[in-house]
Amino acid sequence: MDRATELKRLRFRAWHRGTKEADLLIGGFFDRHAAGWGDAEIAWFAALLEEDDVDVMAWAIGTQVAPARFQGPLMEGLMTLDYIPVAK
Repeated sequence: MDRATELKRLRFRAWHRGTKEADLLIGGFFDRHAAGWGDAEIAWFAALLEEDDVDVMAWAIGTQVAPARFQGPLMEGLMTLDYIPVAK
């Protein structure tokens, strides 16, 4: 699959998680950062999408420690939460 198609597929999956909270967290992170990702980051995100939303959200807000395979700069970026739009 070419890169553009893969990114479209990942974006759809990121924004259709099942709850609004997970959509905002995972989809917002994708929208903010995916344009600068290489193959390793895309693979990391694809693997993250296979995890349960409850776990991903717990890792992002720091109530659970992420597994070693997800730790690193991308998880640190996910944990900043500065990419989630604030409702007014």
